[in-house]
Amino acid sequence: MPIPFIPDSTEFDYVIVGGGSAGCVLAGRLSENPALTVCLLEAGGPDDSVLIRAPLGFAATAALGMHNWGYQTVPQAGFKGRRGFAPRGKVMGGSSSVNAMVYTRGNARDYDHWAALGNPGWAWQDVLPYFKKAEHNECVGASTVDDHRGVGGPLNVSFLPSPSPINEAFEQACVAQGLPRTPDYNGAQQFGVGRAQVTQKNGERWNAARAYLTPHLGRPNLTVISHAEVSRVLLEGQRAIGVAYRVGTKSEKKSDQPERTLRARREVLLAAGAYGSPKLLMLSGIGEAGQLQAHGLGVQHALPGVGENLQDHLSAVLIYRNLQPATTLGFSLSGGRAMAAAIGQWRRQRTGWITSNVAETQAFASTEGRPEHPDIQLALCNGIVDDHTRKRHWGHGYTLHVTLMRPHSRGSVRLQSADPSAAPLIDPAFLSAPDDMARLVRGTQLGLDIMAGPALSVYRGAMLYPLQRDDPARIADYLRDHSDTEYHPVGTCKMGPATDPMAVVDAQLRVHGLAGLRVVDASVMPCLVTGNTNAPTIMLAEKAADMIAASVN
Repeated sequence: MPIPFIPDSTEFDYVIVGGGSAGCVLAGRLSENPALTVCLLEAGGPDDSVLIRAPLGFAATAALGMHNWGYQTVPQAGFKGRRGFAPRGKVMGGSSSVNAMVYTRGNARDYDHWAALGNPGWAWQDVLPYFKKAEHNECVGASTVDDHRGVGGPLNVSFLPSPSPINEAFEQACVAQGLPRTPDYNGAQQFGVGRAQVTQKNGERWNAARAYLTPHLGRPNLTVISHAEVSRVLLEGQRAIGVAYRVGTKSEKKSDQPERTLRARREVLLAAGAYGSPKLLMLSGIGEAGQLQAHGLGVQHALPGVGENLQDHLSAVLIYRNLQPATTLGFSLSGGRAMAAAIGQWRRQRTGWITSNVAETQAFASTEGRPEHPDIQLALCNGIVDDHTRKRHWGHGYTLHVTLMRPHSRGSVRLQSADPSAAPLIDPAFLSAPDDMARLVRGTQLGLDIMAGPALSVYRGAMLYPLQRDDPARIADYLRDHSDTEYHPVGTCKMGPATDPMAVVDAQLRVHGLAGLRVVDASVMPCLVTGNTNAPTIMLAEKAADMIAASVN
């Protein structure tokens, strides 16, 4: 990966802001055409740290705040005033470099709903080819009867090489509660339980940068600038013509560096994520007029939906001590010895504990009697995951994440100030819709039933925070104290028709009312999908790259 540098050219056909999951896809795909010049700007540094390459390293980066913007939410009324964690990757590959690598596509009905909201071309039949184009699947391949999977794409998807034996007990416990084993939750049947499919290759993290960007850094038409923080989009009338940015390493304050500009002959493509893209639009004078004026920003283009419609998956955590400590991660003398041995094993063989993504089994369940469209995702984690691993406990345990898939709560991303270096004000408004609590309580009760099953009895110790499944009031109180994000913010640059007053981009991802400007990242998703959002973001960028290529004369 390149170190910070100032390119000789200051004009490109496409300027991409953000080197995350979407930005890497765009840079890799658009630069396939040698007649086009492409420049990618990423605020973070290279993705060459061993804590990124080694899958389990993400636990350390989360706890230490490495490769991360370090955001928090504003105080949440639904959390009794507690602030939520809001991590986003600040490194090449973005959040695909620091996430738990779970590959889930969502449910076909999610995308059919997107299309029904006035977004032609985004139904399941339209997006499935791009999921297949993106992946090289080592789990079930492309030869299944229903032909849902792809091979030969840049993004490697595999099963974990060294899963814990506790996963089999958890699967048995799920089956006892009516959840079938599903051979492929990304295939014809999402409902059920199965081992995690992960973005790994040969025991290493396979992030968007390794998949789409790193192999092509030698292309003469592709320029990549790291440590480059974009401060605004440059406009001439109603057209985006480029960006202003500053370059500086971690040891240098970017605000002390000179502001530079890049010109985009064709388009500026924002891929800064659900927090970064609306922030950048607002810094550029694009957004709700009153909010812009409150920070002394001139209104270049009034667009009231910018920063609105924020949605995020909310998770409960059910944490248990483990009576078989060798089967899970933990802090102990024996755990320390095992981890030291595991580091050597990973270096030699790329197997063992270091290849774990922690969330080793995934299940999709319904509390609404609709198995065709589950409303709860369950993830068994082979360690104590308390407050995103930031709260440490001596000993060994395991954790069940119970996640509400399609919350009704809607929040916002706003500017804290006109200073580009200031963090945005992130308000997911968790649990502001009353039925979100009721549905998450039901999901938690299902989780408690599964975890109490006889299949797990050989592992099951005391709960770290005891709960009774028949005490919904206590469960609700616990959720207000302990639930938080599953790291899947979307929706703040909503895709929709011009008749929708909250829509920011159209079905081609072009910003309404402006030329030469698109948003291509999770912020355009009008609604959350039933599952993790990294794979859908990569799909979205694959589709956008084709749409952009089709517009080239």
